[in-house]
Amino acid sequence: MAGKKLNALIEEVRRLADAVERLSGPKPVETDWDTADCFIWTPARLELTPVTRPNRIALSLIRGVDHVRDILKENTQRFAEGFAANNVLLWGARGMGKSSLVKSVHADVQSATGAALKLVEVHREDIDTLPDLLPMLRDAPCRIILFCDDLSFDHDDTSYKSLKAALDGGIEGRPENVVFYATSNRRHLLPRHMMENEQSTAINPSEAVEEKVSLSDRFGLWLGFHKCSQEDYLQMIDSYAAYFDLTTGREALHAQALEWATTRGSRSGRVAWQFIQNAAGEERKSLESR
Repeated sequence: MAGKKLNALIEEVRRLADAVERLSGPKPVETDWDTADCFIWTPARLELTPVTRPNRIALSLIRGVDHVRDILKENTQRFAEGFAANNVLLWGARGMGKSSLVKSVHADVQSATGAALKLVEVHREDIDTLPDLLPMLRDAPCRIILFCDDLSFDHDDTSYKSLKAALDGGIEGRPENVVFYATSNRRHLLPRHMMENEQSTAINPSEAVEEKVSLSDRFGLWLGFHKCSQEDYLQMIDSYAAYFDLTTGREALHAQALEWATTRGSRSGRVAWQFIQNAAGEERKSLESR
C-alpha cells in the first residue's frame, strides 16, 4: 500500500513539474551560426530561423543614394572588423532602396572582409520581444546586425519603450557584438499627430515631445532618402537594363520607363525595378517565341 501511495505521489509531482515547465514557456533553441548568413527571429519558439537564400540584389545595382550608401557601408565595415559602430535609422521616401541597401551592404561587407557578420531580421510586431532575443545574441561567436524593416509606432503602441531600452537604455545595455539597423518612412518613428496630442495634453509640452523624440535619438546615424529625380530614375533604368542585358534602345527604354512611372504616380528605385522586371520578361518571351 505504501508503495502505491509513493508511486502516486511521484506521478503527481511529475505532472506538476510538467505543468510548471509549460507555463514557463519554451526554452531558447541553440543557434548554429554556420548554417546561414541571415536569420529571422521567431519569438514563439525562441529560435533564430536560418535563411539560406536571402532576398537581396548586388550593391552595384542600387543607384541614386551614393552618399548614404557609403556612410552605411563604412559604419558596417567598422562594426564587422570589431570596432565601435552606430545604430542606424534609414528614413524617408518609400521605394528608394532603404531595406535593399541594408541587405546588400551586409553581403558586400561580409564578402570584402571575410568577417563572421550575420543579419538577423526582427519583424515589426516582435519588437517587444527584444529583451528575450538580446541575451541569446550576447555570447554569439559573431557580429550581428539586428534589422527591422518599416519600423513605426501607432498612438496606442507602447512597444517603442522596449526598443528604447534595448538600444541604449537598459541596465545591461546593448551587447557589444550587436548593432541595430531600422528603416522607416518617419524620421522620428512616431506619427506627427501622436506627438502633437501628447504635447497638447501634457503639463509640460516640451517634455512630452522629448519623450517621443528620444527614441530616434538612440540611433547614432540618421540616413535620409529623398524622392527620386527624373535623372536618378533614368540612371537606375540604365543600370538595371545593363544587368539584364536588354537589347531595347536606350531612348525607347527611357520613354517606356517614364510612361511606366507616370502610371504609378511616382519615381523610385522600386518603380524602376518593377519596370525592368516587366521589360525583361517581355523581351525574353518575345525572343523565345521567334
